[in-house]
Amino acid sequence: MARGGGFQKGMEKPKNAKATFVRLMSYLKPYLGKMICMVLLIVLASLANILQTMVLEPIINVIKGEPLGAYQWLADLVAPSGEKMHQFWALVIVMLSIQLCGVLGSLGYNWISTRVTTKVLRQLRLDMFSHMEDLPISYFDQRTHGEIMSTYTNDTGMVRELLAGSFPSIVQSAILVCGFVVAMLINNWLLTLVCFVQIGANALLVKFVGGNARKYFARQQKSLAEVNGYVEEICAGQKVVKVFTHEPQVLEEFDKRNNEYRKNAFKSNVFGNSFGPIINNVSHIFYAIIVALGALMLVNADKTTNTFSLWGVFSVAITTGSWVSFLEFSRRFSNPFSQLAQVATSIMGSLAGGERVFQIIDEKAEEDEGYVTLVNCKEVDGQIQETTERTHQWAWKHFHKADGTTTYVPLKGDIEFEDVTFSYVEGKVVLKNISLYAKPGQKIALVGSTGAGKTTITNLINRFYPLDKGKIRYDGINVEKIAKDDLRRSLAMVLQDTHLFTGTVMENIRYGRLDATDQECIEASKTANAHFFISHLPDGYDTMLTADGANLSQGQRQLISIARAAVADPPVLILDEATSSIDTRTERLIEKGMDALMQGRTVFVIAHRLSTVRNSDAIMVMEKGEIIERGTHDQLIEQKGQYYRLYTGAFELD
Repeated sequence: MARGGGFQKGMEKPKNAKATFVRLMSYLKPYLGKMICMVLLIVLASLANILQTMVLEPIINVIKGEPLGAYQWLADLVAPSGEKMHQFWALVIVMLSIQLCGVLGSLGYNWISTRVTTKVLRQLRLDMFSHMEDLPISYFDQRTHGEIMSTYTNDTGMVRELLAGSFPSIVQSAILVCGFVVAMLINNWLLTLVCFVQIGANALLVKFVGGNARKYFARQQKSLAEVNGYVEEICAGQKVVKVFTHEPQVLEEFDKRNNEYRKNAFKSNVFGNSFGPIINNVSHIFYAIIVALGALMLVNADKTTNTFSLWGVFSVAITTGSWVSFLEFSRRFSNPFSQLAQVATSIMGSLAGGERVFQIIDEKAEEDEGYVTLVNCKEVDGQIQETTERTHQWAWKHFHKADGTTTYVPLKGDIEFEDVTFSYVEGKVVLKNISLYAKPGQKIALVGSTGAGKTTITNLINRFYPLDKGKIRYDGINVEKIAKDDLRRSLAMVLQDTHLFTGTVMENIRYGRLDATDQECIEASKTANAHFFISHLPDGYDTMLTADGANLSQGQRQLISIARAAVADPPVLILDEATSSIDTRTERLIEKGMDALMQGRTVFVIAHRLSTVRNSDAIMVMEKGEIIERGTHDQLIEQKGQYYRLYTGAFELD
């Protein structure tokens, strides 16, 4: 996977276009052979372009009866008889043959370019996606989904323009410029000097116009990502917008973002699209100058020697054929610059898009220094042994660096917080000196007002975020020593905000454990009391779910989410408002199933509906990131503190 120096998020212009170009070109290394073949075909097509113009000179001179000069050998080779019409048609056939070679070369390099480009873009997207899977939750907290999706669609699309169109054009233009310069020097070195002045003028234009185009294209891509992010957000919340009749405000905000995108797109296209016309007009001016100077040279040339003398010091050979040929060279000489002007827009956009792609690839991955792993085990003669069989018994494999020994700690689900302090943003503490424990099989409830820090506790158990201070121990092991993948495999979460993937109901349940059989998934559904409604779906467990399960009710989606957790069969279960979207009747129906699911497991329950936590072994009442009360339901009711007020609804008015 390609890696490199990172770019800062939110930049307005490319910091290092050269570095981005080099990194994009590094993706072509696996296709070096194909790229060499492509370059050779580009050379063939370019040489054909040059040679067919050179053959134009002897063809005209044969018709005019003027000396063939350096091309006499070619005429003698293709038509040894020396007869003028034979030479003419033979030279025409030579020119057509050269043209045919050029066409075949163009078809060949375009086919290779397209094939290589699609493979490179596949690898780019794969690198982005695989690295995105390694990014911490905080990365997605700070960005909209639409902004990330814009990188996969718009930015990679811009990169495609560079690889498929711009790169071959750059190579071909470089070859044509060098070839035309050599051919024109051979043809008429004096007129070629005028073309050198044109090169200088074009270089200045490329530097000025191209630099501004690159800057505004970077801004355009950034504002486009913001527009996509806002559209995605509003589409997801369209019901909320309509319920609160916020259409005018939403439209105003969209218009603001859309207008910013329009401004940047306008400026980028002004410079990008004006590039071609400016270069073309400069080329037309110099073409007119060359026509006038060439005509003067031809008229004033010595008819016997076909040479033009300048001040009696410099002399240049010139014939009608060489003049027409040079005019064709000078006209085509501007084509590579015009071609570069045309691809300049896509080049600038591609580099801006490439930088945004590498922003994702260069984002710092989630760090994991854990070395304690989760393994299948079995007990033999009172000793825990690791096994590759699925025994439904697990142990923490703990390698001790100090003495090189390995110990196995049975997975029980013993969770303990020791003086934990945490903040999402530096300086804004969310949890303050939290200490609590949950013994295997205990049900711990976390209650309190919104923003008290209940969900944060469950996030920290999963190591979604690093601690500021303190320790969390799992079966006596510091969770920072446990590999994150293994830690999370031992936990199951049922969240308030359910998410179902595109696929069948069975596939969504099996997401909890991919090697679960159909029967195990059905049993998990029965445990969650989801089997009845699933059986009555059009295709039962084979019913396709799309758009996050939009064809199901919120309660049904939640039941499938609970079944997903049941099939995972973890020792620790986290229920974050798991029954908030289920009506009271359905809640009563699944109480027995939930009790069966929680049997023998350590369970953390977050609930605002306090009737669901009455039978908890311990209830933690949280306020402003601190535990202010703890005890059983009866103990807390007897204290008549915050929990009592929450439970009875007897809130005191300020």
